[in-house]
Amino acid sequence: MKNKISPITRFSNVVEDYIRYRPGYPEEIISVLNDEINLTPRSVIADVGSGTGKSSKLFLSNNNVVYGIEPNDAMRNAAESEFKNFSNFISINATAENTGLPSHSVDIIVSGQAFHWFDQKAARKEFKRILKPVGWVVLIWNDRDNQTPFAQAYETFVRAYSTDYVQVNHRNVDVPEIRDFFEPNSCSRMELNHFQEFDFDGLRGRHLSASYAYKQDHPAFDASMKKLREIFDQYQEGGFVKMEYITKLYFGQLSYVLRES
Repeated sequence: MKNKISPITRFSNVVEDYIRYRPGYPEEIISVLNDEINLTPRSVIADVGSGTGKSSKLFLSNNNVVYGIEPNDAMRNAAESEFKNFSNFISINATAENTGLPSHSVDIIVSGQAFHWFDQKAARKEFKRILKPVGWVVLIWNDRDNQTPFAQAYETFVRAYSTDYVQVNHRNVDVPEIRDFFEPNSCSRMELNHFQEFDFDGLRGRHLSASYAYKQDHPAFDASMKKLREIFDQYQEGGFVKMEYITKLYFGQLSYVLRES
């Protein structure tokens, strides 16, 4: 196998850059979920694959009780430090396939930028166990919007200078596969837009926050940084480049049968 790094450990050496340079999620998600699935401050949330807490933060700010389910020690510790003053954040060392939560204990399961790492059949069984009978699952991804010349150049760059970008790209999980996870005809999809602006140090940190980016001990690391600098210099305006995102939300309820491939 080309990808020999465990999904549980592969982000351990990028946590600092992940915290500083990865995008959060649009605040509009709260109002969307309020309208679409009756999210309220009383809803109990399980954030599965919660990482450093980017998705948990949205719901903590909405006064929800949030169980952060994260098996990676470094990322979970970062979230615990970030939310140490939030009594409504409960951190759990567990996986999507075995959360350790009581049966029928949560109203909404959220997974931000993590669903593609799960054993989907096992995770689905576990999600059904911990959800209340009318509970919801919300899957969220920040996709880079590759419509601008800078975005297209950056996409070409990460394909050329990465360990296994093509293999682990979350876009490998297609829409029919996502819809199969939910009860038939229950999955809805919405999109929101947001962006980040970076100077070169920020762009460098954003790239190095990816688990597939070459690290300093890689023989092509210096060449990758030189190429990244060239891209930045070509497309910067006023010392910044703009990385645009389409935030994709899939939300629905679960049924008893997962269609086999």
